[in-house]
Amino acid sequence: MALQLFLKGLILGFAIAAPVGPIGVLCIRRSLADGQLSGFATGLGAATADALYGCVAAFGLTAVSGFLVKQQFWLGLIGGIFLCYLGMRTFFAKARSNEENQKASGLLGAYLSTFFLTITNPMTILSFVAVFAGLGLGTSSEYKLASILVCGVFIGSALWWLLLSGGAALLRSRVGDTFMAVVNRVSGIVIFALGLYSLASVARPGR
Repeated sequence: MALQLFLKGLILGFAIAAPVGPIGVLCIRRSLADGQLSGFATGLGAATADALYGCVAAFGLTAVSGFLVKQQFWLGLIGGIFLCYLGMRTFFAKARSNEENQKASGLLGAYLSTFFLTITNPMTILSFVAVFAGLGLGTSSEYKLASILVCGVFIGSALWWLLLSGGAALLRSRVGDTFMAVVNRVSGIVIFALGLYSLASVARPGR
């Protein structure tokens, strides 16, 4: 039972992380510019937020999930503004990072930025609740089993980011500064556009 829950959580975490969105773009761009460690730290921030929302779903914390859904306008607004900020910052970033980006402060910044982006998307918790129900997982009243499930979600999500950052980092030595500058511009535009889309979504009438 415990192993089955862990494997289901692993698959779930991997599947939820896999679709390429703004965080995927950031992970690829940072892996190319700063190296795999920076790209993985970027993904790990999202994996941590996924695990946190997985806890809410697995432990049946309906009060918490209900509060987050009620605040989705403000969370979406903050997340959209932050996405626009990251898009502009990425657009004007240097083609290559300096050595300081590999220091703990740079890695922590990469981690916290994507943790914040993921945690400000309350739809993630609804995704977990829906998928848990679809898989027949429901919410567990046993803390041990719920913890095993959440660990699987975190490791599955982290595994995806490890693969994505590793794959992008393999191309780093073949990417010149000119191409990297183009990557920065394109990534910045994509992230900024996604931020505008997020802002437009929260401003839509009826929300």
